[in-house]
Amino acid sequence: MNWLDYETENCSVQRTLDVIGDRWSVLILREVFNGIRRFDQVKAHTGISDSVLASRLRKLVDEGVLYATDYAEPGARRRKEYRLTDAGLDLQPVLLSLLAWGDTHRADPAGPALEVRHDDCGARVSVELHCEAGHRITESRDVHAEPGPGARRIAG
Repeated sequence: MNWLDYETENCSVQRTLDVIGDRWSVLILREVFNGIRRFDQVKAHTGISDSVLASRLRKLVDEGVLYATDYAEPGARRRKEYRLTDAGLDLQPVLLSLLAWGDTHRADPAGPALEVRHDDCGARVSVELHCEAGHRITESRDVHAEPGPGARRIAG
């Protein structure tokens, strides 16, 4: 396959980045995965501005990654908190892969700032690649891309 022979506007990587491809959206997802679901908490923990946070939350809700639910503190007005949809939960391996890369290539000299552990046994969680036949893939060079059913050759 020659990748240059194919159009890219229907590429799933591109479509995913259209939804979560900016820094703030990924950091918002990190916060929600770690239990920070309220606007003010996300803002305080990330340093994001009100306008950018509101815009990114709206987009993540519109794209079906998060959903908003009402809550109210005693004596306060109703507000929204944000939770992951099934599509949002399916992004966990993506965030874990980013975390693993950062731990390997950009970690603090003292070590990783965050460790994700399995609730049942307490062991650290890792992301692994497997083919549909169940073989573990340990080398990036052991895979190749082929045109899928949605691939479109460039006209010409």
